[in-house]
Amino acid sequence: MAEKQLPQNYVRFRSRYKHLAGAIDALGQAARDEGPLDDKSAQLIQLAAAASSRSEGAVHSHARRARDAGASDDEIRHALLLLVSTIGFPAVMAALSWVDDVLENA
Repeated sequence: MAEKQLPQNYVRFRSRYKHLAGAIDALGQAARDEGPLDDKSAQLIQLAAAASSRSEGAVHSHARRARDAGASDDEIRHALLLLVSTIGFPAVMAALSWVDDVLENA
């Protein structure tokens, strides 16, 4: 993803705290390398977790990453629809609007 598309707060964090940012990157990579899930599945799971924690920025990020890993727009939206009985309709609606920010502006 181009640097200009990243949230300024995230860019600033990575610039100020290079060592910590690198450690966070390494932790995420270690978690992905630990098991058999492919990148698309992992990104869809992380998208659902981001929606569950109501983190708009993380939903944006993992929607982009899921799409880059080969997930279709329908698969991305379905990952969120599956949460309706877990996190509730209003939270799913919010997450769908955040996903649409990414999918409709790609």
